[in-house]
Amino acid sequence: MAMTLLADNTADTTDLASVEFTTGIDSTYKLYIFKFYDVNPATDSVHFQMEGSTDSGSSYGVTKTTTAFRAIHNEPDSAASLSYETSNDLAQSTDAQVLAESVGNGADECCAGEIFLFNPASTTYVKHFLSRSQYYQAGDYSIDFAAAGYWNTTSAVDAVQFTMSSGNMDAVIKMYGVG
Repeated sequence: MAMTLLADNTADTTDLASVEFTTGIDSTYKLYIFKFYDVNPATDSVHFQMEGSTDSGSSYGVTKTTTAFRAIHNEPDSAASLSYETSNDLAQSTDAQVLAESVGNGADECCAGEIFLFNPASTTYVKHFLSRSQYYQAGDYSIDFAAAGYWNTTSAVDAVQFTMSSGNMDAVIKMYGVG
């Protein structure tokens, strides 16, 4: 299957608190992939997160249920673990889904990853997604973070928004259609 680049958005910490994709998510593709690179917050130790919309981005906060896991390893090789992240699980919540937690704002701290959004234009089924992020956290940990779940709506999800939990960010986020 071929991936087609549909949009390429770049955020700059001087003026952007969010990156939104409000067009191009429709029934053309059954799978949309978002790839994010060099996400670096202006504020230290904040979360990179995602929201969905059913009204072309006029409002966000579609109800979702999710689960999250992470593997960590610190720089001095004195701590490593794999854990289920209950604090980043959402159960029928309209909160933003965390994709990377406590991202540092240093020049050597940023995150990258991808999100798969399945059949967002369906008006029959809920909208499943999964994400995988790798980042260097503010506390000098390398973290592999996975979150997955579904937006609990049979309305089409036609817009996606990416934000930090506080402040602006530098980021490159690309949206692809696969089919």
